[in-house]
Order: sequence, then structure tokens, then C-alpha cells
Amino acid sequence: MYSRLHSPPSDRSLLLLGPRGTGKTTWTKTVLPEAVRIDLLESRTYASLLADPQRLEAMIPLGKPWVVVDEIQRIPALLNEVHRLIEEKKIKFLLTGSSARKLRAGGVNLLAGRALTRAMHPLSAVELGADFDLSKALRVGLLPSAQTKDAEDYLATYVKTYLDEEVRQEGLTRNLMSFARFLEAASFSQACPLNTSAVARECSVDRKVVESYFVILDDLLIAERVPVFTKKAKRRLVSHSKFFFFDVGVFRTLRPSGPLDTPEEMEGPATETLLFQNIRAINDALGLGYRIYYWRTSDGTEVDFVLYGPRGLFGIEVKRGRRYDRKSLHGLSSFRTDYPNAKTFLVYGGDRRFQEGAHQVWPLKDFLMGLPDILNA
Repeated sequence: MYSRLHSPPSDRSLLLLGPRGTGKTTWTKTVLPEAVRIDLLESRTYASLLADPQRLEAMIPLGKPWVVVDEIQRIPALLNEVHRLIEEKKIKFLLTGSSARKLRAGGVNLLAGRALTRAMHPLSAVELGADFDLSKALRVGLLPSAQTKDAEDYLATYVKTYLDEEVRQEGLTRNLMSFARFLEAASFSQACPLNTSAVARECSVDRKVVESYFVILDDLLIAERVPVFTKKAKRRLVSHSKFFFFDVGVFRTLRPSGPLDTPEEMEGPATETLLFQNIRAINDALGLGYRIYYWRTSDGTEVDFVLYGPRGLFGIEVKRGRRYDRKSLHGLSSFRTDYPNAKTFLVYGGDRRFQEGAHQVWPLKDFLMGLPDILNA
């Protein structure tokens, strides 16, 4: 068990969302070992509470200050009962969930103000500490169970599990085969502005169906779309959001490769994804409040990530190459011209850290390990 950066709130309940396999249940057992545990993946418990959500109160012994409910999205109606018990009995709940769709339908907003909402992502470099291996992370990602020696087998099973358990059982799509083709086609859009029409052509599925499939990925928390940063824009910008599967290992498992593929086609998106998922993990675990964007002008000038929040404005460009090239600063320099107060970073595959004019240049591993301090500055 790796130590996570999350900590349960002392004064209110917590709703912890994240894809399956990110370690939500393990973390709750570690930080709240004495809590009452209600696992909705357990068939008998699920059937009982599905039939009558009010049975929840009878499952909680007197004097227990914390109750953990795993996979709350399986019975959204329980949210009403949780709401009541928070109000009347002053019980604190730690709810975990892996599907935002069912929670929205079940009225998760009823908990607004009574429960914090946090996200749990795969492990970050900081959480792995001395065990963090950059080359391994770029190959198999940072899901906790993928840190074992059979990572490739685990990731293949993980992807299949999502298809079978989440998509099929929840009835999100009737045609699992077309959805599988879609996942493969979507992997070619990793770390790129998303063109749904191109994805639809690639997997031979109607465009409207493909759009609904992307909503499924959003709802299951296994993909994220990063919008363009347009605040006080001084140039013409593109409009398409950039697409990411949430973990490098999941992306590489979905993405087919062969002898005609160049290293750049896989390694470039993998490097950008690794940085993205670490930024998300640190931002959400520490509650830093940044919104994540990217910046791309109509002429193709781009900054991979823009972070905008109460602690400032950051522009971050990532390059996989080990050699520093001053040309790599072009996008950051243009961004800084428009936003002179921004802190700008070039993150690359080399091992030397230095200042280049107004920009900081960092090795990728050092930047990942330093993210908490960098974003808190």
C-alpha cells in the first residue's frame, strides 16, 4: 500500500470519485480502519438496500462516527438516506463511486454543502516516491495494481473488465463490438484535439453514436477532455478540446501498434499523458483548485497545458526528447507574450534543470516529483 496524498475531512462527509482500480477502497481501509463498511458489490448487501434504502440506518451500530459505502452509484437512491442520516444523526459518510452518470441521475447534488467531493486518480510520482520508475510509468502507467510484474496482463484484464462489467451490465450500449472498435479508434486521438467525425469514420460508427460513446467515457471517469484556454484571448484559437484516457497504461493497452508505427506516435502521447495524470492527481488530492486547459492558436502554436487557479497561471510544454532545443520554447514564448504574468515551464526528457530567459526548463522526472511545491508556489 502506497501512502496517498488524500486525507479524509475532519468535519464533514466525503464523496470520493474515480475509475475502478485507482485504490479508493484500499485507501478507505487505511485511513478509516474502524469505520462501518458497506460494500455494494456484495450481492446480499446490494439486494437488501436496493429493495429498501432505509435499511441503511439499521446497518450502522450506535456510536460509529464514520460509515464507508463503496460503489455508491450502484444504488443512487441511497443518497437520500445518506442525506437524512448526515442531517439527523450527524453521521459522517465516506462514499466511493466509479460512475458519475448514475450519481447525477440519483441526485448527488442533494449532498452539496454536506459532503466534499474529491477525485482519486492513479498513483502519482510523488506517492510512489523512491519506487517511481519513469520508463516503467511510461510503459504501464500508474494504476496501483499495474506496479506488479504482470502489469501487461493486468491492464488487458482491466480494459476487458470495463467493457464487461461497466458498459454491458449498466446497459450503456447495446453493441459492445462497435464500442470496442470505438475505444481503439479513440486511442489514436490521445493527447490531440478531438475530432469526433474522424473517429466515427475510423471505427465505421455513426457520428452521433460516437458522441454518445465519448459521453460514456466521461461518465465512467476513464477519459477526460481538456478545453482550450480562452480567457482574455488576444489571438484566434482552435475550438476542439484535447482528449485523454486517464492513464498511460490504459491508453497503451487500447492503442494497437505494429512495425509501421514510429516511436513518436506512441511515446509522445504517452509522455504528455503521464504529465497530465500527475497534474490531475496532485491538483485534486491537495485541493489546489486549478482548472486544466491547453492553448492552441489557429496557426498551430501550442502550449500543452495551461493551469489557471487561485495560485496563479501556468503554461507547461512537454517534450519527450533528451536534448534541449530552444525551438521548443516557441509556444511558451507566444503564450507569455499574451499572458506576461504566467509562470512557464518546458519539461523534457533530459537530466539538466536551468533557466532559459523567462522560462524554467525541467527534466520530466524532477518536474513530476516537484509538482506539489511547484503548484503551491
